[in-house]
Amino acid sequence: MLTRLTRCAPPAAERPRWAARLPDACLWLALAVPLTAAFDGVPQARTWTAALGVPLLAGAVAVSRKWPLVALAVPVALGLATTRDLFTFEYTAALAVLAYLAGVRLERARAPLWFFAGVAAVSLPLSVVVVRNMWPWFTAVLTLLFNIVLPWLLGRYRRQYAALVRSGWQLAARLELEQQAVADRTRLRERARIAGDMHDSLGHELALLTLRAGALEVDPRLAPDQRAAVGELRAAAGTAAEHLRDIIGVLRTDDRPAPSRVPADDSIEALVERARSAGLTVSLRRDGAVEAGQGTVPVMAGRAVYRVVQEGLTNAAKHAPGAPVDVRLTGDGRRLDVTVTNASPPPGTAPVPDSGPGGSGLVGLDERVRLAGGELRAGPTPEGGFEVAARLPTTGRAPVRGPGDHARWSRSKRELASARQQVRRRLVQTVTVPAALFTGLLLLMGIFALVSPSWSVLDRGTYDRIRTGDAREAVESRLPFFSLDVPPDGTPEPPPGHTCRYYYTRPYAEAVAYQLCFADGRLASKGVVHRRDRPPPG
Repeated sequence: MLTRLTRCAPPAAERPRWAARLPDACLWLALAVPLTAAFDGVPQARTWTAALGVPLLAGAVAVSRKWPLVALAVPVALGLATTRDLFTFEYTAALAVLAYLAGVRLERARAPLWFFAGVAAVSLPLSVVVVRNMWPWFTAVLTLLFNIVLPWLLGRYRRQYAALVRSGWQLAARLELEQQAVADRTRLRERARIAGDMHDSLGHELALLTLRAGALEVDPRLAPDQRAAVGELRAAAGTAAEHLRDIIGVLRTDDRPAPSRVPADDSIEALVERARSAGLTVSLRRDGAVEAGQGTVPVMAGRAVYRVVQEGLTNAAKHAPGAPVDVRLTGDGRRLDVTVTNASPPPGTAPVPDSGPGGSGLVGLDERVRLAGGELRAGPTPEGGFEVAARLPTTGRAPVRGPGDHARWSRSKRELASARQQVRRRLVQTVTVPAALFTGLLLLMGIFALVSPSWSVLDRGTYDRIRTGDAREAVESRLPFFSLDVPPDGTPEPPPGHTCRYYYTRPYAEAVAYQLCFADGRLASKGVVHRRDRPPPG
């Protein structure tokens, strides 16, 4: 209903002042409708309270955007003025709606909590001192809990949910951009490293080509025109080598400490042997694998296999020092699978500090494997270790896939999940807090129901000594502090202008009670009333 009321005015970028106030006017009219029930067949005092409540609710709605707690205090005061237990049909809707709006519009919870505690504290003396009974206060607290606190919690949950989702998506977008920039930078570095590897291999081949062309150029068995052609070939090979060196030099102008760490003639065995000499426990297994570096394996695939093993050993040395590492290569003639698995580190070992950005090694490795037409996967194992594995083609040219999922690794998803978890926690609090308070109140009500009958008993001697016409103050000084909240069923209504109180004749005797009625400051009448279905004996 509230959502519909707030849509009374059509949306517009700039609206006149009266149009901006139209939703508040609609809300006021809706909250004032229940007050019309107080003008038909109710006591005159309640009618005057309802008549005063119509303009006061208009003022409350008008200030609800700027001072939500002030707006909520208006129906609370009107409800307590109407009845001591705060539960009244006229202001039920106003209490719930204005409490919900206070939860939506107030950022901090301290002031509303103090307000709720103040309402409970104020209603206690109104019930105990004026009515001399605790049951109206219990009803007031229940009304406060379910008609005010619960809508306020729902409004606060809505506000926090909107704020958390908005900030979560903003953080997600920012982190995605940052992570994408890191991934792009890592890919460029890896491509530059690949270019360096190609320079090492192609430069060597071009150097051999130039050397052989130079030997042919001075061979006397060739005709002059053939030697001239070979000389041109030698010069072209030398020029190509110089151009390759210049281009690779441009690509290497980044912040890497070394352009390439892969020797042109290195092998998996040599890499594993160096890791063993450094202190790692490494085992190498080949199950029908094709020897990396042979002619049957493409150059890009061979370099990618080398980098997978190198990255796996590096990760194991950094994050699981002392753990055994298993390197396995498996091939079936069409593809080559390489897997580097390390066990969980032994107890008491700490990972080696790493000053570089986390995850960029795997991003660059994924880029290299992707450009070789393969697929990379990396992640923890069920046994607590870590595994880096790749599958690369060994025949033909596999299509290059798009950037892998590793390029999109980001903290934004975790941040968003944390925001959602926080919202769920707030929702649980919205349900559990009223439930806990309600349970505590029920326990207190149960205890009071057990002990209150003994506190509301008027002994027969005191009743006999009280005389009609005695001053009210003198009579009340002899009476028990607590009285019955309601008389026995069927008790006639007191005469106009009379205020009556009822007391037990003995504990838990609900069918019979003493009736003392006051008027004009004196005891007007006294008697014994019985429940209608249980007439007095004899």
